[in-house]
Amino acid sequence: MAVWYLMRASGVTTTLLLTAVFALGVATTKRWHPSRLPRFVTVALHRNVSLLAVVFLALHIGTAVADPYAHVGLLAAVVPFTAGRRALWVGLGAASLDLVAALVVTSLLRRHVGLRTWRIVHWAAYLVWPLALTHGLGIGSDAGALWLQTVNAVCIAFVAFVVLWRLRGAGAGTKHVERTRAGRAVTEPEAA
Repeated sequence: MAVWYLMRASGVTTTLLLTAVFALGVATTKRWHPSRLPRFVTVALHRNVSLLAVVFLALHIGTAVADPYAHVGLLAAVVPFTAGRRALWVGLGAASLDLVAALVVTSLLRRHVGLRTWRIVHWAAYLVWPLALTHGLGIGSDAGALWLQTVNAVCIAFVAFVVLWRLRGAGAGTKHVERTRAGRAVTEPEAA
């Protein structure tokens, strides 16, 4: 029973952390930072909350695999839609995990994979949150509980606000790097 509680708690915590990571990622893209603090604080917070989310995600997966009542094998946790029971919901979680793994690997190898590849993979990060949230909405015995519905509703509202904030000023305040004919990098503001 303790494993079940740990699995559910780590899943909810991961959802909250992924919501924060999503918002901080958008804030970083928009070059937003709290007044009186340098911009690197937002970037560092995004990185650290991302790492914490990965820790709780690993705990969630480990307890799901270990829980005899969850019926989630290691293969089903990693390969989407291979679970015998609740293949759709477990598969959405596995797809989210695979994207997180790609984000972690490309971030660790950023200097070797190049900025363009890293950016393409990071665009996929926008899929992690809805996949993980949908996984949580569709699975678990307390998915219909009022407290969990409230947590999910707050996360959805917050992400909707952040997306609207991002779209409202798309490109504003960000820099675009272009190469001159001589190969020099020139930083220019993107057109809004």
